[in-house]
Amino acid sequence: MAFVKVARLADLPPNGKLLVTVNGRSIALFHVEGTIYAVEDVCTHDGGPLVEGELDGYEIECPRHGARFDIRTGQARRLPAFEPIKTYAVKIEGDDVLIELD
Repeated sequence: MAFVKVARLADLPPNGKLLVTVNGRSIALFHVEGTIYAVEDVCTHDGGPLVEGELDGYEIECPRHGARFDIRTGQARRLPAFEPIKTYAVKIEGDDVLIELD
């Protein structure tokens, strides 16, 4: 597994979110309380784009049907989703945001 640069810190202000594409995968980045989190940008309920949803603390809500996920763990927090979303390890090097790809 290797870490890959996906953004710069300046691209992701506090409480911000950003969609990046890495090796054909859509990945949503979130900046919450000084930490960057990365998840696959696909709701496990119907494939909706999570980055377009509302971020409330550490939970992202799918804009299609209201499923909620914890961006730290990927755990589904509210139906209709019950399967977790994929999360990625994040590392900051200088001003660069890197994620670990498998």
